[in-house]
Amino acid sequence: MLPDLIGNLSTHLTWLSMGINQISGMIPRGIGQLYSLTNFIMIDNYLEGIIPDSIGKLKHLVRFAVQKNNLSGSIPNAIGNLTMLSELYLHTNKLEGSIPLSLKYCTRMQSFGVSDNNLSGDIPNRTFGNQEGLINLDLSNNSFTGSIPLEFGNLKHLSILYLYENKLSGEIPLQLGTCSALTELVLERNFFNGSIPSFLGSLRSLEILDLSNNNFSSTIPGELQNLSYLNTLDLSFNHLYGEIPIGGVFSNVTAISLIGNKDLCGGIPQLKLPACSKFPSKKLKGSFRKKLIIIIVIGVGGGFVTFIIFMSIYFFRKKSKTLSSSGSLENRYVKVSYGELHEATNGFSSSNLVGTGSFGSVYGGSLLHFARPIAVKVLNLEKGGASKSFTAECKALGKIKHRNLLNIVTCCSSIDYNGNDFKAIVFELMPNGSLESLLHNNEELGSRIFDLNPQHRINIALDVANALDYLHNGSEEPVVHCDIKPSNVLLDNDNVAHLGDFGLARLLNVVTGHSSRDRVSSSAIRGTIGYVPPEYGAGVHVSAKGDIYSYGILVLEMLTGKKPTDNMFGEGLSLHKFCENAIPDRIIEIVDSRLLVSSAEEGTRVMERTIGECLVSFARIGVACAAELPNQRMDIKDVIVELQAIKRKLP
Repeated sequence: MLPDLIGNLSTHLTWLSMGINQISGMIPRGIGQLYSLTNFIMIDNYLEGIIPDSIGKLKHLVRFAVQKNNLSGSIPNAIGNLTMLSELYLHTNKLEGSIPLSLKYCTRMQSFGVSDNNLSGDIPNRTFGNQEGLINLDLSNNSFTGSIPLEFGNLKHLSILYLYENKLSGEIPLQLGTCSALTELVLERNFFNGSIPSFLGSLRSLEILDLSNNNFSSTIPGELQNLSYLNTLDLSFNHLYGEIPIGGVFSNVTAISLIGNKDLCGGIPQLKLPACSKFPSKKLKGSFRKKLIIIIVIGVGGGFVTFIIFMSIYFFRKKSKTLSSSGSLENRYVKVSYGELHEATNGFSSSNLVGTGSFGSVYGGSLLHFARPIAVKVLNLEKGGASKSFTAECKALGKIKHRNLLNIVTCCSSIDYNGNDFKAIVFELMPNGSLESLLHNNEELGSRIFDLNPQHRINIALDVANALDYLHNGSEEPVVHCDIKPSNVLLDNDNVAHLGDFGLARLLNVVTGHSSRDRVSSSAIRGTIGYVPPEYGAGVHVSAKGDIYSYGILVLEMLTGKKPTDNMFGEGLSLHKFCENAIPDRIIEIVDSRLLVSSAEEGTRVMERTIGECLVSFARIGVACAAELPNQRMDIKDVIVELQAIKRKLP
């Protein structure tokens, strides 16, 4: 427990961090006596009771992080006294009540997260509108009502807005169109209505747009085609109608979800929807439009109606049920034959070979009906486990979609020209290679040599962490990857990292019980030597915590430039111990020399010191993730928070 005597600690104490322990009890009221405190971090513990009003005395507090506890009561009005506050993380507790109006005085706020609580009421006006430096706002999975405040239009730097799984209603306000920095806008599972506004097409930085499971009733704005960075668009389960655009994100069937909108037509051929009528239905409204639709449907005939019903039921089932075979995945995506893949890769020529893996080879190429270059992973079926790997990867990839996961185009199970079984998985080609090449074979990249500075490595680590968070916590059915390592992290043209190779992946069998997301039976050690968590060798079940261990080793490899199988490790010294022993004073002795070159080029001593502090924080994340005991490893959501803090601190 945290004793009330904590207030007797030195008033010069600036940092109090006891996250990821088993601390219980309440936050003592004496906390308010630590006047110099800038950081209070108690994430992932067993704290309960209320957040005391005395917290308002901490005038210098910059970061207050108490997510993943059992705190209850309301958010105290005293929070408004913390005018230096930059980060407030309260998510995954049992907080009730509404957002206090006093929060408007925290004008330096950059990140505010209260997801997964029991908060309710309207999102108050004139609260977040004062926080013009706000970057991340997460109010998801509560019971907020009312509409989106018009003042959100003041948030010029807002990058992430999560309002999903609430009871919000009304239309998307026009003012939101001024938030030009938005990269992720997720409004799913609310009661929003009206039209999908065309001004969303002006948000040029948008990467993820999810408006699913609402009551929108309109055509799909053609302006969304102009969003060149948009890679995930979910408009499913609304009341949309009319012609589907075909440009931009709409040209990639794997990047969009439109099911549950029965009156859509047109679009790319892969959607297999009926051609649109020549009637200008997008201009028809109200009962007249509905009557005309009924007349058209009746006129077309019973056979056509049967086709529509069949397709609606088919796609609905695809979303809600587990994939039973690789064949079902083939039907969902672009269909390709062996001959088409043979032609696309110049006969699987060695000149098209871009890599080899555990169960086969990867070839570069291009398909006529797919705009971007592809990578074809051809399974060597003579290798034991190759067929199971194919099934596992297709099944896993059929259920997941995220900007930091390798985007699947299709799976192909066929017969080659010699009458032999042929299995291949087709992905988008990642032109900038793998993290493995980035760290250890940079000379192979030729003119595409990367800048290996700290910012780049932090960005890659953050991309992979986001992918893991989605796999473990955000996908329809949680997935354990089982093989996190640098060669499975691939970089696109913009150097965004994508996690790939799901040949060993396991779908977690979710049943009743809090810990069910963390266990699945396994009959053998799964993964790559050096990255496999120690408990797998003892026969412990495959779990999400195992992925966290492998991720920790990957982070330490990025930090040091050394593989966990390096010859220097052995006889009691591991990559984990090597890094742990160097924190914090000897960190410069162990980091990749290319990081030191980058630091030196930055110039000033202050910058060098800041980068050094960030490298220490980066090392701590890797060491904490790769802890020997699973229950001591960091939660992936906390990893993301820490990495974002490092990213903001870097010059």
